[in-house]
Amino acid sequence: MEQLDETDKIILRILQKDAKKTAKEIASQLKLTPSPIYDRIRRLESLGFIKKYVAILDKDLINKSVTSICQVSMRYHNEAFIENFEQEIQKLEEVQECYHLAGQVDFVLKIHVNSLEEYHDFIKYKLSKIENIGVLNSTFVLKEIKHSSEFYI
Repeated sequence: MEQLDETDKIILRILQKDAKKTAKEIASQLKLTPSPIYDRIRRLESLGFIKKYVAILDKDLINKSVTSICQVSMRYHNEAFIENFEQEIQKLEEVQECYHLAGQVDFVLKIHVNSLEEYHDFIKYKLSKIENIGVLNSTFVLKEIKHSSEFYI
C-alpha cells in the first residue's frame, strides 16, 4: 500500500472538509504551487484514497428528517440468504447505510424517511418482503449529536 506523506494527509483533510477546494486554493493554504498539488490529488484519486466527491444534503430540507436504526436478524445464515439480503438492500433507496455484523444481530440499517407513516410503509411493503428475515428491531433518532463523513488521518 502506498504511504502517505504529511502533505498528502493535509490535502485529504482539506478535501474532506470541502471537496470543492481547488488545487490552487489548497496550494495557497500550504504555501506551495498549484501544479504539484493538482498532481498529488490526481495520484490520491488513482490510488483509491479518494473514492468520490459528493454533496451532503440537509435531511430536513429534503423531507427525510426521521432517522431509524433498524437491526435485522436472519432466520438462517447460509450464503445464499445472506447474499440475497445484501442484493435486495441495495435496491432500497430509504436505506442510507447497511452493515453486516458479527454477534446476535446480523445487519444494522440506517434509514431516512419523511414520517413514521412512511417508515411503517417501508417496513411493511419493502423491508419485510425480503426473504429470510427473522426479527426486525427499530429505534428512532431523537437528536443527532455528531455526524461526520471525515476520517482522522
